[in-house]
Amino acid sequence: MPKTENNQRVFCDQVIAITGKGGTGKTAVAALLIRSLSKKGQFILAVDADADTNLPETLGCENVKTIGDAKEFLQAEITKPRPDNPDMNKESVLQSKVYEIIEEMPGYDLLVMGRPEGSGCYCYVNNLLRGIMDKLVKNYDLVVIDAEAGLEHFSRKIIRDIDDLIVVTDASRRGFRTAERIHELVNELESNIGSIHVIANKVTDANREKLVKLAEELKLNLIGMIPLDPKIEEMDIKGIPLFEIPDDSVAAVEIENIVKKLGF
Repeated sequence: MPKTENNQRVFCDQVIAITGKGGTGKTAVAALLIRSLSKKGQFILAVDADADTNLPETLGCENVKTIGDAKEFLQAEITKPRPDNPDMNKESVLQSKVYEIIEEMPGYDLLVMGRPEGSGCYCYVNNLLRGIMDKLVKNYDLVVIDAEAGLEHFSRKIIRDIDDLIVVTDASRRGFRTAERIHELVNELESNIGSIHVIANKVTDANREKLVKLAEELKLNLIGMIPLDPKIEEMDIKGIPLFEIPDDSVAAVEIENIVKKLGF
């Protein structure tokens, strides 16, 4: 659970969000970043904000509860007649549910957003959740968000401020063009996002130099190029969480370089 130091809240130093279109290895990159940062002593809140909910399995967590479940519970409570308790504190109810959902893991806590809203208007519940998340993230050294492929979640602003947005792309011109478009959309949304970085995934020696030139051409901040790593494919087939990847695997080594560039 969120930590305190001398009974004082420890404020969050940085919020990192990872996005990119499906199939680029976005969630794998998020898991490897969480692995690296947790080993450096950062107390992390890992947030799976992708409706596909792949991060828990990649990290080795099973049977997780979701914020979507909590929101549906509160939505039902709001519409239910409560003559016995008309003054129910709805924010406290939702906050207690959020804290129940947090999975405590070695080196990090995991919070899964889950599926989108069901029928009906969830505006009130989402407003309550924003306030709760504002308080929650401040209790961690670092928040790492595995975001959706699109940018709708930034306009909803469940987590309002992001220091570093990392766009994961495959090693193709089309992928880099997508990263360029995401950069443009972020500026159009006027979100509270600090720096925008790009990570090229599954890079080979044959295309490495071309990708560097392409990033320069599109004026993208290419913070890292993760090599095509057969170890990741092997672990995926065997169902082994990426948290167990060897430190000397080529992907893990490049993630360490990226983490250093992010200031850790």
